[in-house]
Amino acid sequence: MNLKLTRLHLLDKSNDFARDFKSGVSLHCHTQHSREMLDFIPHYAAQIPIVKNFWERERKSYYERNGREIDFSVGYWTPPLAAEEVFNLERGQINRIGLEAIISLTDHDEISANKIVRGEIGNAENAPISLEWTVPFDGGFFHVGVHNLPENRADAITKDLLDFTFAEKRSLIYGENRLDELFGLLNEIPEVLVILNHPLWDIELFGKERHRVLLNGFLEKHGRWIHAFEINGFRKWSENKAVLEMADQLGYPVVSGGDRHGCQCNSVVNLTTVKTFGEFTEQIRFDKRSEVILMPHYRQPLNWRQLQSFAEILQNYPEFGAERRHWQNRVYAKIDERGTKPLSFFWDRGGPRWLKMATWTLAAFGSRASRPAFGLMVKRKDRLPKSFNAPALATTSEEEQILSDLSSDAV
Repeated sequence: MNLKLTRLHLLDKSNDFARDFKSGVSLHCHTQHSREMLDFIPHYAAQIPIVKNFWERERKSYYERNGREIDFSVGYWTPPLAAEEVFNLERGQINRIGLEAIISLTDHDEISANKIVRGEIGNAENAPISLEWTVPFDGGFFHVGVHNLPENRADAITKDLLDFTFAEKRSLIYGENRLDELFGLLNEIPEVLVILNHPLWDIELFGKERHRVLLNGFLEKHGRWIHAFEINGFRKWSENKAVLEMADQLGYPVVSGGDRHGCQCNSVVNLTTVKTFGEFTEQIRFDKRSEVILMPHYRQPLNWRQLQSFAEILQNYPEFGAERRHWQNRVYAKIDERGTKPLSFFWDRGGPRWLKMATWTLAAFGSRASRPAFGLMVKRKDRLPKSFNAPALATTSEEEQILSDLSSDAV
């Protein structure tokens, strides 16, 4: 695989990135303002050893008591760290490799964190107003990073985007062309960068084949408005490699997206020769050039890093304010007729025993002591190569299948 639009780097002790680049750009960061859905819980709870047993027992018990399954679609959780904490951690990681930092916080359908950070640091050029926009499409949805909204229009544009996302009778209210109009609106602003986040992730849990059909249709209809694809710090290397190949064939550069939700810094970051996000947008959007660096912790087993993140999310933080100190204060659910409330509202003693055992198990799996065991389970295709030369990045049969599924119209 010889990429034309994107160049990959690995961070090691021999690299002196400050010699060739001025800034590091950290994209796709989540803060406590991000509302994360809970509907993934049944899927993943059924796959984690020990937790699976707790989950199956509680699911059956709940059904017997209520005559229905638990509805996770009405709840959500929020990451533990405040906007300033996420920004400072990302800035510190980039500064340690000798570069100035540009940090784009992208909470789900929310721009509050960006405003807080801009007010704190007083440097709008290095803290763009951005969000991860949930884009409904043909019965599914995609996550699109919308970066660097103009400050004087950010609220109005965000309202337009979210009105479309959350409309109950979307097609009747807006007609068939509204999504195209919104993408067109974003593209009229030259400093705005629009990124298709983790494009190959079956985030709807439709199944790989159906998701590919959905992606194909989305690119056919709206691909002209997308400026870049993302390789994601919390997706497997084989999937990210397929994204790189697909993007290059379709004529898109690829940018980084750490997708951090816990306390660890982004494991993939962009490098650039410029000092502001607006100039970085110009390099990606118009020059179609991207330089991506994979940080050392991206080499760690993905399943272990995911469990580590879960453990951080379910951790209690004594130094936080009382309203967010315990993880039960950061998870919201509708358990009864009293409506959607923090779990702490319903539980006087910290929740049922089975859930305490499940969270303890997740914390154990996410500890450093368990990391070597997860390393033994990493498939060969998901091991990061020691260097990004042609043989190491040879296209696999699975990636060729993904590319063949994309129609000539999409290309």
